[in-house]
Amino acid sequence: MITLSLLGIIYIQYSWILNAAHIKKEEKEQKMVDAVEAVRNELMSRSLPPIARIKIDRFKQDGASNRLTLEPITDGIIKPTIPVSAQFEGTEVSGLLKKAMKERKLDTMFEFGIVSNALIQMYSSNFIERLNKRETDSALYQEIIVPLAENINSPTFEVLHVFVPQSSLTVFKSLGWMIFGGILFTAIIVTAFALTIRTMLGQKKLSEIKSDFINNMTHELKTPLATISLAIDAIGNERVMDNKDKIRYFSGIIKEENKRMNKQVESILNSALMEKEELTLNLQPIDVHQLINSTVENLQLQLEGKNGKVDLQLNAIQPIIKADEVHFSNLIFNLLDNAIKYSKDNLEVRITTANTRKFLVISIADNGIGMSRDTVSRIFEKFYRAHTGNVHNVKGFGLGLTYVKAIVDAHKGRIKVESILGKGSRFTMEFPQE
Repeated sequence: MITLSLLGIIYIQYSWILNAAHIKKEEKEQKMVDAVEAVRNELMSRSLPPIARIKIDRFKQDGASNRLTLEPITDGIIKPTIPVSAQFEGTEVSGLLKKAMKERKLDTMFEFGIVSNALIQMYSSNFIERLNKRETDSALYQEIIVPLAENINSPTFEVLHVFVPQSSLTVFKSLGWMIFGGILFTAIIVTAFALTIRTMLGQKKLSEIKSDFINNMTHELKTPLATISLAIDAIGNERVMDNKDKIRYFSGIIKEENKRMNKQVESILNSALMEKEELTLNLQPIDVHQLINSTVENLQLQLEGKNGKVDLQLNAIQPIIKADEVHFSNLIFNLLDNAIKYSKDNLEVRITTANTRKFLVISIADNGIGMSRDTVSRIFEKFYRAHTGNVHNVKGFGLGLTYVKAIVDAHKGRIKVESILGKGSRFTMEFPQE
């Protein structure tokens, strides 16, 4: 429907321009006719009058005084036989045509000739050629014919022929601002249409992502709440109340689930802070190797669950950088946690570090399920999660890698992702060293 409306607007607009061009062409043709008629009137007014009378003196006798006096009387009529073409030079006629056209703001070439009884009495350089091709070139030239005498039967009757090129380019040049405005208006409409479609698709995609996020968030928060509820019910059981070991066990479950919920809420709050660009860093020198070792130790249980191992190749000679220890630790944790989540059994993770001239380079590679090219291009989008068949088979809100990217940017670093579907992924980060 929107497309049809757009096409309708463009059609109306260009129909209006073409109609304006047609009107402009008719106006130009009429001005040309007016110019030629003005020249014809000029030629007629400056040539000899159509009828000239002469006076003859004769003697007349006065009866009273019997004297002879001279009295002028009209004795005869002489009709001129000199045609207009014989009274003017070709340059004069050409000059009059140019002047008349200039007065009417007509800037065009023309060919002219004066014809009498099928004989060409006066003509411009290409007039004969135009006259011979008048039938075949009728669409290319406007032909204007005006008589140079009032009486068609006069022996000096002549006609003035003028040929003017019919150039569409000239007409469109005169409509320059109108055409430019039309093109600009069309460009604005098309751009607005494209932006509207893009916004609609973006809103649709965002709606799907947010719906997915709400489903995941509901699932992620509901699970620990249900576990905590069961643990509390178990503690309230009389047989459990007398068993300190079981109370300690269920209390531990409640504590772990509570910690898990806190982390989930914290990730959402951190996401809100990053969106408002209010994330503050407590920069201090940290040993990246020490931090990596500590994070790997904390993830040993998860690694054992996937029968995984981590190959540490910490080759950086200078592993010290200025960073926020908490956020940087979360960054490494999130990348390793993703490697564990998105993998099958027998997981292998390789963490390497190296120094370049100005940067500390950290690389985390795995042999997990990998990602498609489309997924790689979108993994840092907020709430985006790669489809793995079941929405809830991998827990999370789709905020982990968004957080990673924000922390890397906050430390003025760079991150690059390489992945092959079914073979694994590699995250390479560079952080400046002062």
